Amino acid sequence: MRIIAGTCKGRQLQPVTGKSTRPTTDKVKEAVFQMIGPFFNGGNCLDLFAGSGSLGLEALSRGMAHGVFVDKHPKAIHTIHGNVKTLNMEEKTEIFRADAFRALQAASKRNLQFDLVFLDPPYGKVNYEKLLEKIDGLQLLTKNGMIYCEHDTSEQLAPEIGNFSIMKHADYGGTIGVTIYKRKEGRDRY
Repeated sequence: MRIIAGTCKGRQLQPVTGKSTRPTTDKVKEAVFQMIGPFFNGGNCLDLFAGSGSLGLEALSRGMAHGVFVDKHPKAIHTIHGNVKTLNMEEKTEIFRADAFRALQAASKRNLQFDLVFLDPPYGKVNYEKLLEKIDGLQLLTKNGMIYCEHDTSEQLAPEIGNFSIMKHADYGGTIGVTIYKRKEGRDRY
């Protein structure tokens, strides 16, 4: 597992020990960042269900200014801290051990908004509709922001959830589905 592109290109990342997480492969990560934008000019990202922090760290390497990493498992939090330190990104990151919905509520209380949200929970364990409705209701996504959802290919996500609609969808390797949501056209509530 490594950073694919940007300022930390080629740097190795440590995976979370044990079998509780399923890291996004380098091949999938590369394809996904071609879909959502190979490079960024600032902005904030939220890596919910962060695991090793691989997705959010890739976004920071590619130009995002700040990343918030959330996971409820102590091993994941320990791994994220180690990977952030290895990449010298302590000043660009915040790391929290929390439940996803609690973390979204806390971000809202701080008036945070994100240009990119990564949702890569354990397959089949999370209701994406509830998560996206919560993100929408708390106004956590910027006007042109995107939400990345990684899921099992057998799980079909709704074409529209709240004020979001599917921008892109792709399946990788037979088991990994990626769905990207954006705000529906003309829905500039915030």
